[in-house]
Amino acid sequence: MTDIYKSIASPSEGLYKDNGSRFIAFARPVESEEEAREAVAALRREYHDARHHCYAYRIGPEGTLWRANDDGEPSGSAGRPILGQIDSAGLSDVLITVVRYFGGVKLGIPGLIRAYRSASADALASAQVVEKVAGSWFRAGFSYDALPMVMKAAKEMDLPQRRQDFGTACTLELRVRRSLQDDFLERMNKYCTFINCLTE
Repeated sequence: MTDIYKSIASPSEGLYKDNGSRFIAFARPVESEEEAREAVAALRREYHDARHHCYAYRIGPEGTLWRANDDGEPSGSAGRPILGQIDSAGLSDVLITVVRYFGGVKLGIPGLIRAYRSASADALASAQVVEKVAGSWFRAGFSYDALPMVMKAAKEMDLPQRRQDFGTACTLELRVRRSLQDDFLERMNKYCTFINCLTE
């Protein structure tokens, strides 16, 4: 199981027009369902005069968290085509919201599918794809005497660090990529009084 997966670096936009209707797509990186919901809510506020705010997201290293929402469009005509573009690009930790301004002419289900798919593809076409590393933050506690060994192991394994506290009892948070976690625990258990996995 690999711990590398692809996402996008920053927000990007796309546009598709058909028979007076405008479909404005907003792709953005997200790391939780809550973040995705907040982003959709912000676009609803900003584009409050639009007819529909359809969206889809896929989240996590394996992309196991996902949702596709048609927001009043015929079932399967908006959210699924948006999600399909995320999947065909092989991305995760991505939300695409497509804001539709109705142009007065009904496009039919095939027309809607094409419009939502095309707007989403346009947004992703201008996005910068980046590699992300799946992993978790761990909080380790150890004595001051063990500090040199812990820091040596962290340096050898090239682990990002945060929230250091080196008093009489020391604590440190380290981010460990998934493929190194067994090795990390085996090495650190020799020096640490506790190691807790933190939820991201």
